[in-house]
Amino acid sequence: MSKIAPRFPRAFLREICTPAGPPTPYLAHARRPFVRRLPTLVAWLFTIILLPTTAMGLSHDYGLNSDVALALAVAQHAPLLMAVRRPLLAWAIVFVADVVGAALLLTVDLPAGRPWPWPATESIGLLLLMLALALRERRLTLTAVWLLTALASLVFRSLDPEQATGTWVPLVAIGGVILLVGGALRERGDARRALAEQETISEAERARRTLLEERARIARELHDVVAHHMSVITVQADSAPYRVAGLPDAAREEFGAIAATARESLTEMRRLLGVLRSEGSPGADGSERTPQPGVDRLPQLIEATVRTGLPVELTMPVLPALPQTVDLSAYRIVQEALSNVVRHAPGAPTRVSVSVNGTGAAGTALTVLVVNSAAAASDAPQRPLETSGTGHGLVGMRERVRLVGGTLDTGPLPDGGFRVAARLPLSDATRAEQEPPTA
Repeated sequence: MSKIAPRFPRAFLREICTPAGPPTPYLAHARRPFVRRLPTLVAWLFTIILLPTTAMGLSHDYGLNSDVALALAVAQHAPLLMAVRRPLLAWAIVFVADVVGAALLLTVDLPAGRPWPWPATESIGLLLLMLALALRERRLTLTAVWLLTALASLVFRSLDPEQATGTWVPLVAIGGVILLVGGALRERGDARRALAEQETISEAERARRTLLEERARIARELHDVVAHHMSVITVQADSAPYRVAGLPDAAREEFGAIAATARESLTEMRRLLGVLRSEGSPGADGSERTPQPGVDRLPQLIEATVRTGLPVELTMPVLPALPQTVDLSAYRIVQEALSNVVRHAPGAPTRVSVSVNGTGAAGTALTVLVVNSAAAASDAPQRPLETSGTGHGLVGMRERVRLVGGTLDTGPLPDGGFRVAARLPLSDATRAEQEPPTA
């Protein structure tokens, strides 16, 4: 106890005397330059008015020596300029100067009716500093400031009850109100800023979580595609010695090594997929282990969408065999685009076009286009399921397009509709040209 007890007053005083934050000027984050300079202009205005008024008042009205009066006036009001950045230090200097001034006034014959211990100009300066403190400092510091002001007033009143006037009572009362109301406003502002910051962080976390979930789903779907090809490689490598007669021993060993490597790769891939499909992740129940759809199932998707009341027109000629990643990405992009139309523009006429354009193996790409018009007047009773989107669907589209090295263009149309256009390269050469270089 003997070691702990002395620490309490020191920690308590350190808490009171330590500023609540960095010496940032008031309104420093305002957008307009005039608003940022306003606290400094106000401080200069009151300093220019109060400093000479106090010096003249102490000299002529209270009878102090003119040099002493000027020194006191400078000490009592020049720190107002400091209060823009360091209000606690400014208040400490002014309060000490006011106490010294009140003590010096005891050495002269005060004229009857003059405010003491706090002349009017000194009271104005103290109230201004209390307002600055209330907008910056903690509750404990504000309470200590008010108690010190009240205690100093009571001490001077007890020293000379005849000279003490009742003007110190309004100072203590108004100062308490200013500290209370200003502190409440500051705490409310801090709470609102903290809430806004938390909402920003939460929105960023939601976007990040959506991106990770979409990447996890793409990884699972990619596994189904790659696993098929790796399985084919394994089977072909294992069966090559039986299908091809007369293979030398070196070739048999090479095929065996290829099959073993393929099996090991499949094992590692399934192990990673097990992490993605762990408990709590989508597909943990095996719902996503079914074969993945492709563009050949777009007619069924369009038919199901039409049954919801959305008029959809599909244009899709006979397509060549597509890479599985492109096939799946095209289907998912159309699926997500139609879902967005159903949610945000129910009843809007929609056109879906899937085609292969370009000539040559290196220039061939699959183009997916989903365009919806604005909902007709007759569809007005059908209210949108969502009035504002989160953008998560567009994030998923971009990830899928990026997976195959394609491009995505989305945006509103002049007539109130929306357009989704994706270009998915069908060859490795085209993808290599469109993929951004890695660092």
